[in-house]
Amino acid sequence: MRKPIRVGFGERGNALIEFALSFGLLFAVFSGVFQFGYAYFVYNELESAVRSGARYASLRVYDSATAEPTEAYRTAVRNMVIYGDPSGGGQPIAPGLSADNVTVAVTMERNVPRSVAVSVTNYSINAVVKTITLNGKPRLSLSYMGRFAPPAEE
Repeated sequence: MRKPIRVGFGERGNALIEFALSFGLLFAVFSGVFQFGYAYFVYNELESAVRSGARYASLRVYDSATAEPTEAYRTAVRNMVIYGDPSGGGQPIAPGLSADNVTVAVTMERNVPRSVAVSVTNYSINAVVKTITLNGKPRLSLSYMGRFAPPAEE
């Protein structure tokens, strides 16, 4: 019959001590990976939203005679970016994203819309450890391909 292996007094609890010593490093690594992953996920959602908003803006009827879009145009494009629907409503695509964070700019050439740029400004991603602020990113500029229908002058 075999004798049971006895662990000496100096060897008890080694695993617990090693875990306690390495926990700080493991926690820092895991929270860093989480922060990077979450920020990347939110940025990717914003990139997709800006792309769909810019595409919508480049095809929508432009009803202003100047480079300053009408409020209806700007609101519809912002709603497309924020909610994925020009009429708005529902949950924002990214947490805390609002109309103040979406910029719509139209470039005119010979009094006709040439391109439309949509971007996100002053948006903060609250990743557990650090807050990341996006200014002007993501941004997309597309050629205007829609119908230009300014109001008739009287």
